[in-house]
Amino acid sequence: MILLDTDHISVLQWEGEAAERLRRRMADSTDDWLGITSITLEEQTRAAISRLGQSKTTHSQVKYYALLSSLFRFFSDWRVAPFDEAAATMFDALRAKKVTIGSCDLKIASTALVNDATLLTANTIDFEKVPGLRFESWLS
Repeated sequence: MILLDTDHISVLQWEGEAAERLRRRMADSTDDWLGITSITLEEQTRAAISRLGQSKTTHSQVKYYALLSSLFRFFSDWRVAPFDEAAATMFDALRAKKVTIGSCDLKIASTALVNDATLLTANTIDFEKVPGLRFESWLS
């Protein structure tokens, strides 16, 4: 199983050379399960909704509603690994071991660990703090 961190998903949402390289690597992958975590859904949706809330006029909200709609379309084809009871237990265990990274990143790591997945991320500084987590970047 391979799970993409939010940074890799963000690259895929923009056109460009980095997105094309990442798409090619994904297409060449022999892994039978390529997906995201429910935390990535939260992070991306929360950002769009936050922008909506900061908009001063209804007309300025139009582009953020369009962004929100595009997120639902984009993610409709993705497999999603949930943050479930096993992941929550792993999260608590990692916090008890004093793993000090952001909560969303730790939830993503916990989901990857309980699913025996490799996490694709450019955030190696934080994720190397998580014992047993397999990760790599396909952006370089």
